[in-house]
Amino acid sequence: MGIDLRTYSFIDSLQPQLTAFICSTARGYLPVTYDASLWIEVAPGIAINRVTDIACKKTQTRPAVQVVERAYGLLEVHHESQAEVQEAGRHVLEHLKLKESDRLRPVVMTSEIITHVDDYQAMLINRNRNGSMFLAGDTLYILEVHPAGYASIAANEAEKASPITLVHVQPYGAFGRLNLSGTEAHIEEARKAVHKALENIEGRENKAGGGG
Repeated sequence: MGIDLRTYSFIDSLQPQLTAFICSTARGYLPVTYDASLWIEVAPGIAINRVTDIACKKTQTRPAVQVVERAYGLLEVHHESQAEVQEAGRHVLEHLKLKESDRLRPVVMTSEIITHVDDYQAMLINRNRNGSMFLAGDTLYILEVHPAGYASIAANEAEKASPITLVHVQPYGAFGRLNLSGTEAHIEEARKAVHKALENIEGRENKAGGGG
């Protein structure tokens, strides 16, 4: 059975808010700020178990996130050493008989800014988030990306570039989602960083969410 490499995303330095988000939502071994991190998403989902086995046995990386759905599987591993995390990726790709370039290129499905959010909409946002509280009157950024695993690097690059607030990240499922809040100027700065980061990820053709 062939394995479809959907996401392969190396993060050189986990930023404080994304680290805190992972630590509050993940069920595995949690990272600390500025650890290096690797996110791998494959199909079918059950295959992520073997990917985790390879990464853990071959290196000292630690897994924080493992999501096993029928269609897609997601793994995050991290370590204070970038080299150790990159070595984990090398072993996984070798086992899968794939190259990093065999991943899908990310496609941005939605990138929207909503300014001066109303109190009642802020209430709805806060009922469906696992990150920081969204404050009424702030500007909201909404990203939807395919494949889902790229939502994590989008969040990290946004945080590097701008003093935004991380409201929610969903890096698994059919599509990844990211919600940020802040001033209009800070959100626009973050949006530019997100698009730049995703556009710089090379891979095979992605027919805009058609499943690869």
